Amino acid sequence: MMIKRITGVFLAVMLLFPVSGCGTENITTSEKLPEIAGYGEWQRTELEYAECFSLYSCENSDTLITTDDGSTYLITDSAPSGLAENIVVIPRSPDMIYMAASAVMCFYDALGKLGNIRFSALEADGWYIENAREAMQNGDIIYAGKYSEPDYELLLSEGCRLSVQSTMSEHVPRVKEKLTELGIPVFVDRSSYEPQPLGRCEWIKVYATVMGCPELGDKLFAEQRAHFDELTGTESSGKSAVFFYITASGKIVTRKSGDYIIKMMQLAGGKNVFDFIGEDNAASSVTLEPEQFTLHAKDADIIIYNCNISGEIHSIDELVAKDPLLAEFTAVKNGNVWCTGRSVYQDIMKTGDILTDMHRIFFDTGEPTSYLYKIN
Repeated sequence: MMIKRITGVFLAVMLLFPVSGCGTENITTSEKLPEIAGYGEWQRTELEYAECFSLYSCENSDTLITTDDGSTYLITDSAPSGLAENIVVIPRSPDMIYMAASAVMCFYDALGKLGNIRFSALEADGWYIENAREAMQNGDIIYAGKYSEPDYELLLSEGCRLSVQSTMSEHVPRVKEKLTELGIPVFVDRSSYEPQPLGRCEWIKVYATVMGCPELGDKLFAEQRAHFDELTGTESSGKSAVFFYITASGKIVTRKSGDYIIKMMQLAGGKNVFDFIGEDNAASSVTLEPEQFTLHAKDADIIIYNCNISGEIHSIDELVAKDPLLAEFTAVKNGNVWCTGRSVYQDIMKTGDILTDMHRIFFDTGEPTSYLYKIN
């Protein structure tokens, strides 16, 4: 069969691979950066894909991190006097960290800095990053209450120096207020708001900067970007796919066309059967009526079932048990059903590897996959 190029793939490539360079550029405090006594000209680090944070450095090696929600963080060994109250001071290379953002653990794992994390908002069995789970089982990282109900006494008694929170913390503002009152700085991770897959991955530079190893962050990011570079201009496989999961109540949930997982599917050579479902609000997921789902997904060549939410499945029978109508789907009949591993959403630093897995699936290369598995 003649393989045709799909315009959507090229559009996705253009979105994911903007022309960009590396390095820094000068910036003055007049560009909405805070005025800090004793600090001169700031240099802005050029980013390649991320849109939700900016990095600035100055001659004394201190760093400013700003995020798209208006937050400002100063990474320093010694906070200057007269600092504005809205600037959060984070000690350079802090230890005794309370990790309450599940998507961030992978960055510290990749940087070899799990030893700086002492507290977790997840129990050991909640981690799908092997090193993090083992660290909790060994007692090197201990449970300190979920993000909405931290064990403040434990954090204080052991000298917590930083709390890393996800945007879920915005629903419980009292937690951030209490931690700040106790002298524990709070950093809110916003990597989940990045519109591009590599934008999420580029947040490694934030945590590499905090931990004092920016060069390693650049290296690790480049390794994942290389997977995308290899697939630039990939031809369509000619195969359609549907990415979804079924809730305990039987509702069918898929992702919108602007979601980073869908963009990765397109880059890998596949076509999303729900590419007409766009970004009409901030949510990346959408619940479909059974009739609408069946109409568009029944003839999809490939099913990728999202096991992160509803739990892993290991057979076609388990899938069909969730919805008997699936037995009539083309991908089910042909045995072309794949599932995501539970670590897919926690391990952002494997974004490039996941893209490679998708490419192998769409082109049926026969090569092994690590983050997507086929069910019988």
